[in-house]
Amino acid sequence: MQKMIVVKSTVGLHASLAAKIVKAASQYSVEILLHYDNKTIDVKSILGLMSLAVPSGENVIIEANGDQAEAAINEIAAILS
Repeated sequence: MQKMIVVKSTVGLHASLAAKIVKAASQYSVEILLHYDNKTIDVKSILGLMSLAVPSGENVIIEANGDQAEAAINEIAAILS
């Protein structure tokens, strides 16, 4: 399952936002990936998220598969938007 999200934080994907995403993602037993600018990272990696340096207004794709995929994607989407 995939979902495209627009990063709405005025400063983009920064450290505290990345920490919130990692905390939320860690509650789920599924692999959750974020795709941006031809790069793919595991959203449970704070360094991976921060290395993307996604600016405000950019589209990212969140991908997960499994029983908890939809709930995980929706929670992370809510944090980003």
